[in-house]
Amino acid sequence: MKVLVSKISLFIPHSESLKDKRRVLKAIKDRVWSKFRASISEVEDQDSRQHAVLGLSFVSNDASLLDSVMNKTVDLIEASFPGFLEGFDYTIENY
Repeated sequence: MKVLVSKISLFIPHSESLKDKRRVLKAIKDRVWSKFRASISEVEDQDSRQHAVLGLSFVSNDASLLDSVMNKTVDLIEASFPGFLEGFDYTIENY
């Protein structure tokens, strides 16, 4: 079993309140879930208006599928919310 574990850092420039931020994050999380069925949640910077860190995980027996899911998730975020992605890192753990 292989597990993708990722942190995705976002900057939401037009967010003026936590409510604005949550609306954007909900849209991102809903799109990722509906497209890939990957688990995704806000894991850091919950009290910041413009910064967010999302944690993403996905389980498979194929490491190339996990790489593909990560790359497609990043592409989805960049296409849907251009300029919001600050960076990401991920690892694939073997169990």
